Amino acid sequence: MAYQPHHDGAADGYYQQGQQDIGMQQPQPTYSQQAPYQQQGPYPEQLQQYPQQPPQYANQPPQGSNEKYAFEQTFKVDKPKFNDIWAALLFIATFLGFVAVSGLTIYGYSHTKGQQGGGIYNDNSNAVSLNTNTIILFVFVLAVAFVLSFLYFWTIRAFTKQAIWITGVLQIVFGLGTAVVYFARHWYSAAIVYLVFTIFYIICFISWIPRIPFSVLMLQTVIDVSKNYGHVFIVSFVGGLLATAFGAWFSVTLVAIYAKYYPGSPGCDAGGGGCSQAKVIGLIVFVTFASYWITEVIKNVIHVTISGVYGSWYFCSNTPGGFPKGATRGAFKRSMTYSFGSISFGSLLVALIQCLRQACSIAQQTEAAQGNIVGEILFCVLQCFIGLLDWAIQFINEYAFSYIALYGKAYIPAAKATWAMMKDRGVDALVNECLINPVLTMGAVFVAYVCSFLAYLYLAFTKPAYNDGDAFTAVVMAFAFLIGLQICNIFMVPIKSGTATFFVAMAFDPEVLIRDYPDLWNRMITVYPHVQQAVHV
Repeated sequence: MAYQPHHDGAADGYYQQGQQDIGMQQPQPTYSQQAPYQQQGPYPEQLQQYPQQPPQYANQPPQGSNEKYAFEQTFKVDKPKFNDIWAALLFIATFLGFVAVSGLTIYGYSHTKGQQGGGIYNDNSNAVSLNTNTIILFVFVLAVAFVLSFLYFWTIRAFTKQAIWITGVLQIVFGLGTAVVYFARHWYSAAIVYLVFTIFYIICFISWIPRIPFSVLMLQTVIDVSKNYGHVFIVSFVGGLLATAFGAWFSVTLVAIYAKYYPGSPGCDAGGGGCSQAKVIGLIVFVTFASYWITEVIKNVIHVTISGVYGSWYFCSNTPGGFPKGATRGAFKRSMTYSFGSISFGSLLVALIQCLRQACSIAQQTEAAQGNIVGEILFCVLQCFIGLLDWAIQFINEYAFSYIALYGKAYIPAAKATWAMMKDRGVDALVNECLINPVLTMGAVFVAYVCSFLAYLYLAFTKPAYNDGDAFTAVVMAFAFLIGLQICNIFMVPIKSGTATFFVAMAFDPEVLIRDYPDLWNRMITVYPHVQQAVHV
């Protein structure tokens, strides 16, 4: 729904219904849109001037006109239009490098496929590295990740009010269940890690309970808007398919690298250079980094596209000109042209950090497989610190890319301007109050845990010859985790993008929310009364 303004008293009935929707049964005072807006604390006047004005002030058709402006006319891009070109060129070079490595290694694998095992139960005693058995495993993991991510997305869409509770319960129950299984299979170090993380999630979730009503309202708003603009779901589904297809390509390439260059592998005689452990490590690091960067770019192109849709809704749906023509198409075009360099730049930072995090994950699981609890704990702590850095960069990216979607700025100026504007307006308080991103991240981690656990069970029951002594268990589980996490994150982009764009647009001009969406504003006051003091108009 578009949260149309009411002037005939219908807002009160809708507001009361909104209370029931979010479980607020006790009587609450209503707030009129004409009520004086309260602002507390100093607000520097010099910070009220921002580099970009909200679009409806200058780029709307005249009153009474039947003309409908396009997205490009409503959200104009200032010169220079192309930003961060160096990052776009570096990304293209990296992608071409991935294609070259993939082609060379798959060629070597294909010419020795007969010696790489023929199925799930592989009795080839000469197998020394990942082979066809592993490809089948990764295809299975990809299918599971796609199905789980799709079901999770539609669960949120269908059961919006219960989605946060469902996610928390699933994460906690699965964490406990996995810890029990690992204890039963005598993998005590991994069981302890899962148990510790589950206890941490329980503590976090209990502390989140007071913030759930506001988060549910924001989630309902995002879902309701997306239902009016079906392109949001189309973009999400296409993005999920693209991510899954790339995941399959990456999985085959990963196995082919081992099959082609691992010492003693049959692929060593297929041409293209000799085999060595160092070459395998170097190529694995490169393709892992490239895959992170590529999937981040895919995710952020979707994010910028969806942000254009939500920005158009916020600023334009209740104006005389209405929703711009071709908003989805226009936002996608901008993401693939003017803003592609900025998307590549922001995605590069995340890819570098995630590579370090992946390396720590592999090291942690290797220490666990060897029973070294001290080493596992140290890598776990390091992984947590890197995870915090990853969270900080992705947090900045989400809001910066929403700004870039509307005005096509370079990455660093957009990141600085967006966060300064949100902080000056007081919108950062709402961001901190909203649980949507942590909950969706928890859901993505749940999918990743399932994929990693299924990979562990697959190796345990099929017992491939290359995995004698659990030589490759940690590596396979880590990459299964990566596949599940990235695919689910891409499926969740439309919801995260909608939330981020709403806060960025509100930071641009909160008066639009108060004037054009009074019902939504009243409901925000109901579930989070501090919003009247937190947000500076």
